[in-house]
Amino acid sequence: MRTWILPEYIDDILPAEAARMEFLRRRMLDLFATWGYELVMPPLLEYVESLLTGTGHDLDLRTFKLVDQLSGRMMGVRADITPQVARIDAHLLNREGVTRLAYTGSVLHTRPATPAATREPIQIGAEIYGHEGVESDLEIQRLLCKALEICGVRGARMDVGHVAVFRALVVKAKIPAGLESELFESLQKKDVPGLRELVGAARGLDRASREALLLLPELYGGVEVLAKAEKSLPRLPQISDALSTLKRLAKVCPIPMSFDLAELRGYHYHSGVVFDAYCDGVAGPVARGGRYDEVGKAFGRSRPATGFSMDLRELAGAAAPIRERDPILSPAPNSDVKLAKKIAALRASGEVVIEELPGHEKFRAELGCTRRLAKKAGAWTVQPIKR
Repeated sequence: MRTWILPEYIDDILPAEAARMEFLRRRMLDLFATWGYELVMPPLLEYVESLLTGTGHDLDLRTFKLVDQLSGRMMGVRADITPQVARIDAHLLNREGVTRLAYTGSVLHTRPATPAATREPIQIGAEIYGHEGVESDLEIQRLLCKALEICGVRGARMDVGHVAVFRALVVKAKIPAGLESELFESLQKKDVPGLRELVGAARGLDRASREALLLLPELYGGVEVLAKAEKSLPRLPQISDALSTLKRLAKVCPIPMSFDLAELRGYHYHSGVVFDAYCDGVAGPVARGGRYDEVGKAFGRSRPATGFSMDLRELAGAAAPIRERDPILSPAPNSDVKLAKKIAALRASGEVVIEELPGHEKFRAELGCTRRLAKKAGAWTVQPIKR
């Protein structure tokens, strides 16, 4: 076996990509801070009871598990940082008012989310706790749009759904858990023939509920979809509230927005609005988010919550190029005080200065320097390197 080969879907991040990712990470964390989001750093490992509480079956399957050699208890490597941040809000901060938190770090998946995805995404995101109104949904989406803007992505757009629509239909029709799960799977796969078969074979399902369930896959498109849904779906309070929320979001979103009322991603985890953001250059979503009011309850303290997360690797592939000046090559200052001061001044101004070590002159091209520090008339000045 070649000892340098990495596991499948696990990759090194080399200098150029690492520089782009770190540049974006700093810009977004600075942005989040100016909006009042405080940075937290949860651990990579937790006991599975804490790590997977209230998150649903999907996250359980994506989580690597191992036995803690100190306690003998089962631990998990986090597959998503959001539940950890919810735990911090519920158990450690214990604030009564609104809390805004930001985070970034690696997560690990047992399987890649898509054939081209890594199993080690690097997440960055922001969450609001303690407010259940549409205003916090609006804020989190505006923050996401601003983050995409400062990253310089092209063609940003958002696809939005609301899990309360399907959930309200299930409750109204008293659909048993087994059938609910099958309907959910058909809607997620956009399997309209399968959905028709399930609805047609369901016993005790009234006509209005049948028609509403079959209509959900058709409720996809622009803001006109919301008017169609309002006219065609049963007039239930939960559905009316959901459509009202989506209308509010449509009015203020600064990027193109489409709606999909059959979108049930994270159905057992999310409780309201769900959204995916897309951009040119990335095959799947560049960001995902939504409302998840029930997770805090699983930690013993019910707190409404909404937020989003992004994968820095995916984002770096679509972001605008970083425009940086090439490094400056310099002799080692040794005892030359003037040279040392010049190097320090250049670095303080944001320039990259690389000190050349003895014996490596023939490898200068690998450093990528296009300028050098040279002594002219007794002063050290920056001069172009002649090729």
